[in-house]
Amino acid sequence: MARVGLEHIWKRYGDVVAVHDVTLEAKDEEFLVLVGPSGCGKSTTLRMVAGLDDISDGSISIGDRVVNDLSPKDRDIAMVFQSYALYPHMNVYDNMAFGLKLRKTPKPEIKRRVNEAGEILGITQLLDRKPKQLSGGQRQRVALGRAIVRNPAVFLMDEPLSNLDAKLRVQTRAEISKLHQRLKTTFIYVTHDQTEAMTMGDRIAVMKDGFLQQIDTPQVLYDYPVNTFVAGFIGSPAMNLVPGELKQTDGRLRVEGPGMVVPLPESLAAQARGKDSSKVFLGVRPEHIAPKSQYNGNAPNEMTATVEVVEHMGSKQFVYLGQAGATLTAEFPADAEARPEQEMQIVFDPDNLHLFDEASGNAIGHSRSAVA
Repeated sequence: MARVGLEHIWKRYGDVVAVHDVTLEAKDEEFLVLVGPSGCGKSTTLRMVAGLDDISDGSISIGDRVVNDLSPKDRDIAMVFQSYALYPHMNVYDNMAFGLKLRKTPKPEIKRRVNEAGEILGITQLLDRKPKQLSGGQRQRVALGRAIVRNPAVFLMDEPLSNLDAKLRVQTRAEISKLHQRLKTTFIYVTHDQTEAMTMGDRIAVMKDGFLQQIDTPQVLYDYPVNTFVAGFIGSPAMNLVPGELKQTDGRLRVEGPGMVVPLPESLAAQARGKDSSKVFLGVRPEHIAPKSQYNGNAPNEMTATVEVVEHMGSKQFVYLGQAGATLTAEFPADAEARPEQEMQIVFDPDNLHLFDEASGNAIGHSRSAVA
């Protein structure tokens, strides 16, 4: 159990900079997720923590030790990769025990640890089987078990669920979360899947092009994204970002765009006043767009949209709306009437609007009061 600290980490490959000046901390016993699209630097950052890649500049500490010059085996970490990397000629027991044998751990201790890990992961009955006799989910459990028997201070996981089918991914991510709660060890987990990040992480670090964009709890990232990239990456379906211009009449601020006029609530207008931004993106999440007929309260803004596609999800429906040449994604209740080619009046919830500067992409403000 240990904190992991990264201080001004850089990774360069010649003239190419893969990681730019990243500073972050995984707290003791925390489940920290690094998330972002392919090529954002998240796996490179994890590999530098593991010691598999050298850092170009900066400092990495695990617990009270700076580990820049330590080999991977001396860092007290265990890593789980996207590929299970199991030895095909060894059975499950020997695959899990292999690292301990290399460290000359006594046989009774190896047996105790392997059996304990097998019970935790529910694979005790598989210990005599070879990897080819296992399903993908079972192989992933063996890879996890091989890490658990090490009893490391930190678990590092690089896209461990990518090779599983959708149903098994959901099941296994729940198992990994329960494993974290049981072991009470620091986890750093890399994924490109924002749903995995949101459901598993105590905190999430969002990366893009080698830069750390924002690090916070899943709910804060969802409610208070610092820029349009985080706003569009966190949340499924993504936040709608509608271009427009800030206008002011009689002291009231509004966003005007093709086919829409959206007065800003005072909480958001107060954050926008004095900012040197006229061209903006108005952000609204799909669940905060409603048919006017089903909106609870006075409709402070409304616009006409045409239903393009309806996706029925059982308890809800995703409705894609054509509006002034753009497409908005809305999440409606299952009983809301929406048919392709139907025209309807829609409303943006004024208590859940976001405003971003068009040029920089940085957040100007959010309708909700900032969290403490």
